[in-house]
Parts: sequence; C-alpha cells; structure tokens
Amino acid sequence: MIKPLGEYVLLEKAPSEKKVGALVLATEKKEGNRGTVVAIGEGRYNEKENIIVPIKNLKVGDQVIYRDYSGTDYEEDEKKYLLIKAEDILAVIE
Repeated sequence: MIKPLGEYVLLEKAPSEKKVGALVLATEKKEGNRGTVVAIGEGRYNEKENIIVPIKNLKVGDQVIYRDYSGTDYEEDEKKYLLIKAEDILAVIE
C-alpha cells in the first residue's frame, strides 16, 4: 500500500454506478468526485516555525467529496485510488 507524504491524502475512488430499473450500470465516462480516505500524510511543513502541521478533520475511513480534476490517479489490485492534497478535499460526508 502507498503511504502519502506531507500534506497528501490517499483516497479509494467510489465506483460510479447508475441504476436503470433492476440493472446497475458502471459508467466509465465521468467518475464521481467521492472517495474513502485510505491513508493520510503526516502534514504540511511550516518553515517559519520549523514544525509539521498535521492534517485536521480527516481520518481513515471518512467518506469525502473532492475537487474535480485534482490529484494523481493510481490503480492497484483492480482498485482505483487518487493521491490528492488535503486542501482539495471539500467535505466529509456524514
């Protein structure tokens, strides 16, 4: 598994599915911007105070919404992941 560095977060992308009656279709055209937090980096380095500021308000397992067109895609064992900066995560789904 990947361990994010710095202010990065690893998300497992939520599958895009569309229900049509009793059928469930997986769409490949546009993936949703939802995911599950799999791993969190140690935080952002603050040069002025010479400390690492941890990423707050996120924990492994959180369902999140992230900004479109951000991060780096990664695929392992047929699962799709996104390595993204914490600041590009817009909301936690409760």
